[in-house]
Amino acid sequence: MVAVKDAAAADMKAAEKKTAPEDRRVTSAEMAKHSGEGDLWVAVQGKVYDVTSWLPHHPGGDLPLLSLAGQDVTDAFVAYHPASAWRVLDRYRVATLSDYAVSDVSRDYRRLVADFTKAGLFDRKGHGCAATLLAMCALLAGALWLVLATASVAAHMAAAAMLGFLWMQSGFLGHDSGHYPVMMRSSKGLNRAVQLVAGNCVAGISIGWWKRNHNAHHIACNSLDHDPDVQHMPLFAVSPRLFASLASAFYRRAMRFDAAARLLVSYQHWTFYPVMCVARANLFAQSLLLLLDEGTRVPGRMAELAGVAVFWLWYPWLVSRLPGGAGERAAFVLVSFAVTGIQHVQFCLNHFSAGTYVGRPRGDDWFQKQTRGTLDVACPPWMDWFHGGLQFQVEHHLFPRLPRCHLRRVAPVVRELCRKHGLPYQRCGFWEANVRTIRTLRAAAMKARAVAAAGGPPPKNLNLLWEAVNTHG
Repeated sequence: MVAVKDAAAADMKAAEKKTAPEDRRVTSAEMAKHSGEGDLWVAVQGKVYDVTSWLPHHPGGDLPLLSLAGQDVTDAFVAYHPASAWRVLDRYRVATLSDYAVSDVSRDYRRLVADFTKAGLFDRKGHGCAATLLAMCALLAGALWLVLATASVAAHMAAAAMLGFLWMQSGFLGHDSGHYPVMMRSSKGLNRAVQLVAGNCVAGISIGWWKRNHNAHHIACNSLDHDPDVQHMPLFAVSPRLFASLASAFYRRAMRFDAAARLLVSYQHWTFYPVMCVARANLFAQSLLLLLDEGTRVPGRMAELAGVAVFWLWYPWLVSRLPGGAGERAAFVLVSFAVTGIQHVQFCLNHFSAGTYVGRPRGDDWFQKQTRGTLDVACPPWMDWFHGGLQFQVEHHLFPRLPRCHLRRVAPVVRELCRKHGLPYQRCGFWEANVRTIRTLRAAAMKARAVAAAGGPPPKNLNLLWEAVNTHG
């Protein structure tokens, strides 16, 4: 019986191959059946592609494709891929989507992408990379001089602060290089070198780990079970829906709301800033866990490991040169971590107080999900260096390939499109963003205390009206 079924399946596949892709028609419901790791279809502009064999080789990793498998992914595709990527698709086409439709929001969004492309905005990067590299060199040289040439404890703490700002700038540059070639001359080799130097060698963070994490975040922005950037149990819970011990699609484990989580989350609005001061240690650990995991594909693994090794040579050596003993060295490390903790706070401000949801991301509401799950931070142009483009989070999520020097320019266009379609465009000042974040954490903390006081497991049916009011203030 099994052999008969296998033979029938083989005959069906052979018949499918004989039909030209442009002649074969499938519905969205039929395409949705091909949504597994061993059978993965997606559609782009009404054309259906079997990308199962491409999954292990996808430059953005397997998670974005797995998250959107079996769906129309046109908006996400045009957001992330240059025109050259369309040629790669042709070899995987298997059918045409018979019920393909485009919403008004998606139509306007794609028109914007086309307009920005014609204007050359995706190609013109300015001199931001060169300026950032020069600033990083100056900060590193200054920190080295203050440690090696002075005996002042105050000067040494200033050096630690300079390293913190160095890591912030390296984080911004590594972030940009993961989305588009940051050099004026678009070269994969140069871009890769910038990634390894800025991320691995200078900051000790694997760019491979960051890309895997960050791509999953962009595709599933603020999905409580698919976006790793809102999965911080047992330390933090941005929504009471996490109390149901959701399974993380990224970490592939349950985010258990156990006794320890209930206790920690109950005080998360107090522990948020202290934890952010040392959050860098988690990035070190996550980088090493990925690079040492042979079961996960990491392009250029040996180069990544070598780059991280460079960091663990120069930074401990610099700390060891401090003359004040263990106390001064511990203070030096803490100050350097705490200063760069500002950047970790920035990452959270953009999403913690925005809308969340549970489940896989959908391919037909790209614009809506990105605007509802992100928050812009208003600041004057002269403060752009401090935020590194993260202040235009809505624009960045909608157009991740857009160099940060153009984000301020396109913000009014995005704001107008949100107004046209009745979508939120969330924007506030830096301090108000902090207040909103703490308010969100406190609301979830109070709910966690109520669950703990009641005893037993968390309730299965949470009050979503309560959550909506408290999440959005």
